Amino acid sequence: MKIAIINGPNLNLLGVREKNIYGDKSFESYFDLLASKYSDIELEYFQSNCEGDIIDKIHSVGFDYDGIILNAGAYTHYSIAIADAIRGVKSPVIEVHISNVHTREDYRRVSMIAPACRGVIAGFGLKSYELALIALTGDEE
Repeated sequence: MKIAIINGPNLNLLGVREKNIYGDKSFESYFDLLASKYSDIELEYFQSNCEGDIIDKIHSVGFDYDGIILNAGAYTHYSIAIADAIRGVKSPVIEVHISNVHTREDYRRVSMIAPACRGVIAGFGLKSYELALIALTGDEE
C-alpha cells in the first residue's frame, strides 16, 4: 500500500510557528514516527508553499497511490485548482488540519477542497494525519 502525505504553505514551519496552535514538533520528526509505526505502508511526504507544485504532486501520485492525505494549509480556503486536481485523480484524498478550523477565524471554516475529498479530519494536532491514514487503510488498530 502506498500513501502520499502532501502539506501546503507554511507547514514547513511546524515546530517553529504559532506553537500554541500547531505544537512544537516538526512535521519531519512526526513523519519519521508515523513511518516507523506503519512500516508495512509505503509513505511518501511532500511539502510545498506553491499551489502549482501541490497540484503537480497530486497529479503525479493520484493514479498510482492508494490514497493521499492532504493538508493544503491556506489553499484549503480558496483553491478551486486544487479541488479540481483532486477530482481529476483516482486516489481517494482525505483533507486534514492540525487545528480545529471551526474554532478559529470565519474564513477557515470554508473549504473549497472538502467537497472533492473522501473526508475531513481536523483538530487532533498531528494525530489528524494518523487518523487519516487509518481511514484510508481501514486499520483501526
